[in-house]
Amino acid sequence: MARPKATPAPAPQAPEHDPAGALVLERGHRVRLADQLYGQIFEQIVSGGLNVGDKLPSENEISERFGVSRPVVREALLRLRADGLITAHQGLGTFVSHAPAPRLKTFNDVQNVSAYLRAQEVRVALEGDAARLAALRRTDEQLKKIAQAHAAFADSLARGQVSAEADLAFHASIAEASGNDFYLGVLESIHESISGFMRLTLNLTRTGSRQRAQRVVDEHAAILDAIREQDSERARVAMQFHLGQARHRLVDRERD
Repeated sequence: MARPKATPAPAPQAPEHDPAGALVLERGHRVRLADQLYGQIFEQIVSGGLNVGDKLPSENEISERFGVSRPVVREALLRLRADGLITAHQGLGTFVSHAPAPRLKTFNDVQNVSAYLRAQEVRVALEGDAARLAALRRTDEQLKKIAQAHAAFADSLARGQVSAEADLAFHASIAEASGNDFYLGVLESIHESISGFMRLTLNLTRTGSRQRAQRVVDEHAAILDAIREQDSERARVAMQFHLGQARHRLVDRERD
């Protein structure tokens, strides 16, 4: 990625364009500036504008390029590092370390991936504990509902017709079995971000290898088995592992 030239800050509500037309930040947009910047760099990595091993401009250069504060730039870069996409080397700079599968750019919602991954962080803590409680508290009827949701998800994935709704039904049935309505309520409050994340990951799975699809089904099965056997700690770990793997499968083509 060539060293960018500084451009004047745009007027309120007006988008700022990269000279090549590749990157855009919009003031007044409902998506936070740090999320927009994350999304733009993410798209550059997906599209090949930035490749593994490429060096990113410095914080100051990115700040000048987009007319945003260094804290905004720092937040976006910290999140890209946390998601394993870039790595900082002291004294050398920041480099692209991983790249998502190229076909990701053909799907909708890629520009919202930062918000989706932030929601995923909430899910790891929330759904891990919900699975733990479900293992302790589930009734036979609730277990049957979880098992049915798992079977429906696995069947639809095998037929290449899996939907976010089928995945959500499995996770919602576990939250419901926790016996605490607040778990389900919080999931519903971030429903849009969860659905967006699932659409992206399921599209990647549907168009990926058979092994990738089988891993997803196996992870769901491990959660179900732990809840069935009322092993609360194993249920928590299995859920958190599944959500972590889903995150990795989105941002790293090597997990395809």
